[in-house]
Amino acid sequence: MKLQLWSIGKDHEAYVKTGVDDFTKRISRYYPVDWMILPPPRNAGALSHTELKKKEGDMVLEALSKEDYLVALDERGRQMSSEGLAQFIQTRANDSVRNLIFLIGGAFGLDERVLQRANHKWSLSQLTLPHQLVRLVLAEQLYRACTIQRNEKYHHI
Repeated sequence: MKLQLWSIGKDHEAYVKTGVDDFTKRISRYYPVDWMILPPPRNAGALSHTELKKKEGDMVLEALSKEDYLVALDERGRQMSSEGLAQFIQTRANDSVRNLIFLIGGAFGLDERVLQRANHKWSLSQLTLPHQLVRLVLAEQLYRACTIQRNEKYHHI
């Protein structure tokens, strides 16, 4: 199974890049992993929130394959513990999912069509987090889940 981490927006900013790169490298010991940064649509500043989400949704839906398992990070999604995330990933691996995609939406969230396409909706927190920081938290939590699966020391109960 391959883990794909998708984010709508600009490249990783310097204050998160080192951490994201480190955790991504660590995850690669367990699963093939890569990031796909989907650039904001042209003239994004001139679009209404609704139009922007629709254009971003078009990009995401076009990039997805029918068999991809999509996890949409959404404030209205279900929260999981780190152990729950480890089990969630293991279940997808056991189900022979080829691509497990974690999607971070744009500044105004994800288009409703993307949320409907999602196989799972996950809320990292009830807190509002900057998208750049969400990337770091996502990478760290995926690494933590991998170590939990292998019963390694990184995660302390």
